[in-house]
Amino acid sequence: MVDLPDDTGAPSSNHGVYGISVAAELSGIAVQSLRLYERQGLVTPGRSDGGTRRYSADDLVRLRRISALVDAGVNLAGIARILSLEDDNAELSEANTDLRTANRSLRGARKSARSKKAKNPRNPSVQ
Repeated sequence: MVDLPDDTGAPSSNHGVYGISVAAELSGIAVQSLRLYERQGLVTPGRSDGGTRRYSADDLVRLRRISALVDAGVNLAGIARILSLEDDNAELSEANTDLRTANRSLRGARKSARSKKAKNPRNPSVQ
């Protein structure tokens, strides 16, 4: 996947642009906690060629979610499970939307084909 800027010239939301200190400041989470969350697999920032962590806008959203769960008293193992289920749910929702769109297209094509067939019942080339 290529991270192309949007129309405003800003990088895509999944493109890592923030260093760890900036991500800590923007998220309100200590640098050591960010490192811990990465070790636990809760967040996976991109890396520069030199190995420096680069957090994206999507990572910052995820960090805010982690922070809310920590504030609610959920432990890191619970947070990992919650995030995994939320990620799975988002993927299933996207797949469901895609399937509904494809279904609408197929129904439209079938309706169009039936309409053409009804208009030309003796023309075998229109099926």
